[in-house]
Amino acid sequence: MWMKPKLCVVRLVRFASASLIIVTPGAGAEDLEPRSYANTPVGINFLLMGYSDLHGNVTANPSVPLEDAKLNIKTVVFAFARSLDVWGRSGKFDIIVPEAKLRGSALFAGEPRERNVTGLIDPRFRFSVNLYGAPALSLAEFPSYQQDVIIGTSLAITAPLGQYDASRLINLGNNRWSFKPELGISKRLGPVTLELSGAGTFYTDNDEFLGGHTFSQDPIYQVQGHLIYAFSNGVWAALDATWFAGGSTSIDGVGNHDSQENTRYGFTLTLPLNRNHSLKLSASEGGHTRTGSEYDAIGIVWQYRFGGGL
Repeated sequence: MWMKPKLCVVRLVRFASASLIIVTPGAGAEDLEPRSYANTPVGINFLLMGYSDLHGNVTANPSVPLEDAKLNIKTVVFAFARSLDVWGRSGKFDIIVPEAKLRGSALFAGEPRERNVTGLIDPRFRFSVNLYGAPALSLAEFPSYQQDVIIGTSLAITAPLGQYDASRLINLGNNRWSFKPELGISKRLGPVTLELSGAGTFYTDNDEFLGGHTFSQDPIYQVQGHLIYAFSNGVWAALDATWFAGGSTSIDGVGNHDSQENTRYGFTLTLPLNRNHSLKLSASEGGHTRTGSEYDAIGIVWQYRFGGGL
């Protein structure tokens, strides 16, 4: 049975969205990204532009013994995503290209250091597919879809294309590849959606660390959860939390004994402006930080949807 046009538009605005993280140099395993496995009509494209402001100890590499770090990263993110039909199941491909300006100071071995650099952060490519509970649907078929349980998986890859200076301790890029497979589950209960996912981030070595040393890092394992509430006017809000651990590093085979075990908390709010445009607001802060990046962040993302018969 077809829904009334106005209700159909509200549901489309609510569900046809592309998730987008605010990318930071060292926070690839610290994502707070609700609605990663929602169903979306096939053939819809998303253009996104975001801005974030981060304050705190935000480094690309937790083994650097910085003290009294006061760093600020202002990031502009450009992204494109497209919903796909993957052998009858809904999927999505996205690419994120962030550019940032890092400024700040810290103590290294008791000596004051300053850094002021502008450039690209390593771009991220991701492919995701919903394995269960979210069939590939056209825009015409989508209004009759009702979510129950969705199980999905994804693979995110970051490429070493960001700004990197081997003579510097702090950079915007990491000069290495990373691979992040993830498995997630989403359950809808009326206007509430519960999400839970687990992932591991695996890294290649950086062979140009501080003038030719080899920097290695063990995988970081992450669990994140979201409680999402969808309002009848297309607005949705989420409470976000993540826990991650691991990531011990070594330089030239010598361990740094810096395994991480950290938590972050956040809030996300999406506001539809019309059928094609929406804004996403987000904020997050560190809970418990054992080792690694410790920062507060705020962000805003504008999203434009087109294609697929919109």
